[in-house]
Amino acid sequence: MARGLPGVRLVTTDAHRGLVEAVAANLPGAAWQRCRTHYAFNLMGVTPKGMWPAGMAMLHSVYDQPDTAAVYAQFDRLLDCVDQKLPEVHDHLDRARADLLSFTGFPKEIWTQIWSNSPTEGPNKEIRRRTDPVGIFPTREAIVRVVGAVLAEQTDEWAEGRYLGLEVLTRSRVNIVPTNDTEIGAEDLPALTA
Repeated sequence: MARGLPGVRLVTTDAHRGLVEAVAANLPGAAWQRCRTHYAFNLMGVTPKGMWPAGMAMLHSVYDQPDTAAVYAQFDRLLDCVDQKLPEVHDHLDRARADLLSFTGFPKEIWTQIWSNSPTEGPNKEIRRRTDPVGIFPTREAIVRVVGAVLAEQTDEWAEGRYLGLEVLTRSRVNIVPTNDTEIGAEDLPALTA
């Protein structure tokens, strides 16, 4: 039985099959965004080395567009550009289209925050930095205390608006998300995060 989290509308990860399956199984209704940074590395695996700079420039041009229609139009131009010369690159891009462009279903003002999973990698690095020297923790409570401190610090930074403040998140909730027998709307968001 899936136990989704109320209000989760998007998860951004790399294309690790286990992560993608876990999102689908545990967060019903949440969209999945493939991390653009991880995808770029995957794309370079099928792109001839001499074409890497051009390939990266073309891929980044997709993300530099001002609105959703322009993003899709630029992606189509990218596919047309590589269709004849680099068929393997074309196929790789075409298969990843929906996963790469999920961010366009959200307000433009948060695109840069949601098209990559880099923001979660920072706290993960900090957790590793604090836990690696210890190695084995004596109790579950000890590790929860250390990791909890890192996550509490991160929550404070995000709540202050450094990354995604509550105001931006509230404005980004354009749809009511049904959960169980109740509905949670934008007006309920502060109560969920308190």
